[in-house]
Amino acid sequence: MSTPSSSSRYGATAIALHWLLALGIVGAFGVGVYMTGLPFSPTRLKLYNWHKWAGVTILALSAARLLWRLANRPPALPASIDKAMPGWQRSAFHGTHHLMYVLFFAVPLTGWAYSSAAGFPIVWFGVLPLPDFMPVDKALAESIKPLHELSAFGLAGLVVLHVAAALKHQLIDRDRLLGRMGLGPAPR
Repeated sequence: MSTPSSSSRYGATAIALHWLLALGIVGAFGVGVYMTGLPFSPTRLKLYNWHKWAGVTILALSAARLLWRLANRPPALPASIDKAMPGWQRSAFHGTHHLMYVLFFAVPLTGWAYSSAAGFPIVWFGVLPLPDFMPVDKALAESIKPLHELSAFGLAGLVVLHVAAALKHQLIDRDRLLGRMGLGPAPR
């Protein structure tokens, strides 16, 4: 059962997908940064598996979120916020969101490609073996690895920018923009 978006607040499905994806991205990024600094050990192998599971889950949530977004138009910015926002902020708002959507897919797909090329299969939650979509090729894996890292750090930077902009709206502009995603009252 889903709740459609109201005039200024996103619906329950969109809010749930937003926060689940946010938690997954932050968690996967944190584990990814931490695990690469560990010496080879059972703990490192376990964290690599968790990181892969999170990546596949993020990919699935991203697909669900994109499909939901295409089928359910997001609520328009309240007129008071839209009117007060300079044009460059509106462009940054839209550009950041579009680029984040691209990276929601690029980060896990490059990770999957790297894992496939390196010869390390992904078995989602230790139960569902996923197909390799790249041939095992160590040189190819080494060329894909920096793409995965760069796109992950790029997504992390955009997430920080997204959070900073939301906090600016909440704490400086006091326009209750966070209410659109279920944090407090909806903006007017």
